[in-house]
Amino acid sequence: MQPLITSRRNPLVRRLRALAARQGREEEGLLLLEGTHLLQELVPLLRQHPQSLELVATPTWLQGHQALLARLHPAPKLQLVSEEVLQASLTTVNPDGVAALLPLALLPQKPASPAFVLALDRIQDPGNLGTLLRTAMAADVEMVWQGSGADPLNPKVVRSSTGAVLKLPLHRFGPAEAAGITELKQTLHQARDRGLQVVATLVPGAGGPLSVVPYWELDWRLPTVLVLGNEGRGLHPELLDCCTHGVTLPHSPAVESLNVASAAVPLLLERRRATMTAPSQQSG
Repeated sequence: MQPLITSRRNPLVRRLRALAARQGREEEGLLLLEGTHLLQELVPLLRQHPQSLELVATPTWLQGHQALLARLHPAPKLQLVSEEVLQASLTTVNPDGVAALLPLALLPQKPASPAFVLALDRIQDPGNLGTLLRTAMAADVEMVWQGSGADPLNPKVVRSSTGAVLKLPLHRFGPAEAAGITELKQTLHQARDRGLQVVATLVPGAGGPLSVVPYWELDWRLPTVLVLGNEGRGLHPELLDCCTHGVTLPHSPAVESLNVASAAVPLLLERRRATMTAPSQQSG
């Protein structure tokens, strides 16, 4: 263990702040995880891939979390800092006493042929993206594709996903918008060629070439890519052209549209419901 760091001018502060940005993460090959909950989420991952983490913690946190430290194998490399130093180092307004540095190489690798994929078109808000990733985990999504949009390893996304980025394979195309759209479009075409239905989420009454049905009328038991559009601009026309089906989420005309993270919940969980009940339907 190193001596207690009490100066905000210590190089460790600059190092941790740099990891909040994509360039800093890529240069060091590390993901900064802020808070006790995310550290707890790491325990199963470290059982599968033993790795000595770097931890930065306050003496108070260390005193109260010996049981959690004992679950980390091998033992982490621990650096003690004052509460003032930790607050200066992290993006969390009121850090709870600890941060972990996880090698990017330990993040989930993409499956070869996923049968249930969530595709996101230029989702900009980190809170929305984090909530979408958390919901995707709850719905047994196997892979997330992003066409540009918010950085999924941004600290706010990681926190709002409650650790889903540690368990859910994801790929962000781009990150420039034009490249993101082009690369996601190519990937959706490849999914169609593999036999997946590519499902656009559209507002009620949407026109266009697709036959649009209420979401519960789609056969979710088939291999599926669900495509959600940008918060303000909806689904990009080039991505809509890739879709084979369209679904809508009927709602009161008192509101023009639903928040994308809210709309995703019934859509994603409907597939889980359909696949869970399919065996009983077939046997009946």
